[in-house]
Amino acid sequence: MRRSVLYMPGANERALEKAKTLPADAVILDLEDAVHPDVKVEARKRVCEAAASGEYGKREITIRVNGFGTQWHADDLRAAAEAGPDAVVVPKVNSVAEVHAIERALESGGAPDKTTIWAMVETPIAMLHAHDIASASDRLSVLVMGTNDLAKELRADHVSGRAPLLTGLSLCLLAARAAGKEILDGVYNDVKDLAGFEAECLQGKQFGFDGKTLIHPGQIEPCNRIFSPTEEEIDYSRRVIEAFEAARRGVVTVDGRMIENMHVDNARRILAIADQLSS
Repeated sequence: MRRSVLYMPGANERALEKAKTLPADAVILDLEDAVHPDVKVEARKRVCEAAASGEYGKREITIRVNGFGTQWHADDLRAAAEAGPDAVVVPKVNSVAEVHAIERALESGGAPDKTTIWAMVETPIAMLHAHDIASASDRLSVLVMGTNDLAKELRADHVSGRAPLLTGLSLCLLAARAAGKEILDGVYNDVKDLAGFEAECLQGKQFGFDGKTLIHPGQIEPCNRIFSPTEEEIDYSRRVIEAFEAARRGVVTVDGRMIENMHVDNARRILAIADQLSS
């Protein structure tokens, strides 16, 4: 489950400790935007120790390194590989060659097989090459939308409904699904606007995103709720499967709706999520 994926500043020891108690499905221990250049080396050590500690329970623990072309990138990847988190999150991935470079760095650094790559796609060129990026490596498991940087690169306004970003969101979603990878929606900047945040979560769920990246603990509960199946969805899914299996033929109806194999597959996916949440 990656409904809620929370960024936590790597230089803040209290934040790293607090992350152990928060109900986020995954945590991104951040070495990039949330860390001042003067303390990046210190933060790297703290974050890698936290990721290797095993003290975060069932939460998926990832490390966001500094991007290509920065003075910290290579050392971040080397240290992250040694720490062995669930994933390494890399900002502004724009090409297949960059995915391969990340993969080589992790392997040469001794990263365990469980450490996958989460590629952040946040530029116009990444939108246009999203499928190539998503399918570049078996080690790459997730695309992460970087909607703030994308809006900046497009010179677009941040508006309700995200009309300027919908083309990029759709291209990356198509790419992820075509490559068999998961994809996370971008952050919502106004932490006080919970109504706007919930509306954007619902939009992301309706689009088909697997979850959303978050910047504040107060966003976790509504995000988890919206990206979880509702009782109505669970009940309907059970009835779809029961009706389909009882009919033993290609087409049946439930609540007046025609049901085919594709609907049964979706129902099974919803029930699998519900089972995971209840375990």
